[in-house]
This record gives sequence, structure tokens and C-alpha cells, in this order.
Amino acid sequence: MTKRLIPTMIMLLVMLSSCDKSAFFPKASGRPYEVLVVMDSVEWKAPHGRALFDVLDTDVPMLPQSERSFRISQCEVKNFDRILNIFRNIIMVNIDKTQFTRTRMKFTRNKYAMDQIVLTINSPSKEEFQQFCVEHRQEIVDFLTKMEMNRLVKDLKKENSKVTRDLAMEIFGCKMHAPKELTSSKKAKDFLWTSNNTPEGMMSIVMYSFPYEGPQIFNKEYLTAKRDSALKVNIPGEKPGMFMKTDTLCTVVKPIVVHNEYAMEMRGLWYVENDCMGGPYVSHHRVDTENNRVIVVEGFVYAPEKMKRGMIRRLEGSLYTLMLPEEQYLMEITPGIEEEKKDTLNKEKK
Repeated sequence: MTKRLIPTMIMLLVMLSSCDKSAFFPKASGRPYEVLVVMDSVEWKAPHGRALFDVLDTDVPMLPQSERSFRISQCEVKNFDRILNIFRNIIMVNIDKTQFTRTRMKFTRNKYAMDQIVLTINSPSKEEFQQFCVEHRQEIVDFLTKMEMNRLVKDLKKENSKVTRDLAMEIFGCKMHAPKELTSSKKAKDFLWTSNNTPEGMMSIVMYSFPYEGPQIFNKEYLTAKRDSALKVNIPGEKPGMFMKTDTLCTVVKPIVVHNEYAMEMRGLWYVENDCMGGPYVSHHRVDTENNRVIVVEGFVYAPEKMKRGMIRRLEGSLYTLMLPEEQYLMEITPGIEEEKKDTLNKEKK
């Protein structure tokens, strides 16, 4: 009987080893942009713990009101069990001079649950840990934000707005995934606008294009002028003399990488001339080399008296799903935010 069972057991072990981890791992829990810090309360309340808290407590940039970048939770090391270890974003802090000679930071995917990120910071002393948090604050925020954006991109690929998808292909020959509730639309020459058409919490995606005249165009003044021109014509206000406009004092631009290619991000506030409407926006400017044009895709929000962080971030995730005509033939491209080829998080404090 025992000999008969041996082949069966071997086959079962082979099957189990070849199975997808997701069949056994739980799905990561928690809401988007929620972070659990595993650190004893005494340490968490000390200056070095407050340094990490201050990093996570930063505001989302370019919103009309202050809104935290993350929802922050903390638990004692001894209480970090099977219930808490399936959090979607976990930061683990280890301070021990007998184990570590320098401060380093690394991340692990799917350690305790699927679709999970565990960020570990090891340091020999509280002072070095505190200094590391100060020096690398933006790095930590950007990394956690990228991980959440990539989760959103995956979700949008599964469920998205058919209206936006069809119009992006019809007008620009581009693929794009936007939140499914964007069902209202307007189209014009080289322009589209889709929206959920909800005045109390309106989310919108716009796309427009203009001829590419060289790399010198990628500056705030030029791109702002193009934005104001396109939106003035295509998104007029209720009365004559009302039209959407960029708040240039509350707009910033920076170069980014999308699908391994150069792009320009513009982020800030918009308002309606001669009216009291306004809100945040974020846009990507990318060169369509096949057609020698710049494709602009933008998300903007109008939600008076409401928090706007979640809405603008959902729209921002949509921008990373844009596939230009020439990119649609490159099957290896996966929509989303690129991670560094080198593990830049594993930086040593010198």
C-alpha cells in the first residue's frame, strides 16, 4: 500500500510546486494608498519614528486643499500576524547595530499576499534612520505612489470606459483605458472629452493633439498656451466669455518616462474665466513620431466641497494606459509606470 502511494505523492508534490502562488496566497487587503508601518509604538513616537511619519504625511501635490498622500496605520512588531501581514503596502523598520552597518532600503513583492509591496528599511542606529528618511523622503513617496498607480493600471485594463476607448481609437488611433463611469462624451477635430457628467464630483478625460515642432516646445509656457487654446474652443462655459483656463501660478511641469520614452507631465489647477468653477488637473504630453504630432491626454476634476485625491489619482492612472499608434505593435510594452532597471531603493547611506 505504501509503495502504491509513493508515485501519487510525488505527482501531488509536482502539481503543488507548479501551481500559481495566487491559488494559495490571499489577496492583499486595504484601500488604495493605505500604508501599514510595523514599528513599536515607543519607536514610532520617537524622533526617528516621527521622521518616517512626516514622509508619509506629505500632501498630494497641486490640489486646491490639503490632502494626505497616504492613509497611515501602525502596529507593534509583536502584533504583526496573519491578519495584518496581508496589508497591500507595508513598511518594516529594523534598527540594529549588530546586524547592519549602513542604512539600506529594499522592497519585496507578494511576500505575504498577492499584489502586495513590503518595503523594508534596515539601519544601524536611530539617528541614521532619521537622517535617511529626511534625505530620501521623495524617493519613498514616489515609490509607493508608483506601486499604487500600477495596480490601478491593471484594474483599468480589466474594466474601463468603452466610450473613451472607442473615441481614442477613432480620433487619434490610440488605445486608452479610463474609469468606466466616464460615459458622456464630446468630440471635435483632434479633440475628445469624456466625463461622468456629475457636477458634484465630475471626473473628465480630454485628449488633443498639435504638430510636433521639436524638443524646444516642452516648456511650461508653450504647453500652457496650447492647453488654453484647445480647451477654450472645446470646453466653453455656460455664458459668453466663460472658458476653461490654466492657473499658471499653480502649475508645474517635469519630464517623465512613459513606455521607455520621454514625456512631459504638467500638473496644477484650472479655473473658468468669469466664473467660480475650478479644480486640479494632470496631463501627459507625448510625441507620436509616426504622425509627427504631440498627443496630450489629461484628467481634470471638478468636485466643490469634496476631497479630490482619489478622483485625480484615478484619472492620472489612466494617462499611463495611453498607447500611441506605433506602440501598439510592440507587444512587450505593458501599460504602467516603469520601475528603475536598477534597484535604486537599495541605496546605501554614505
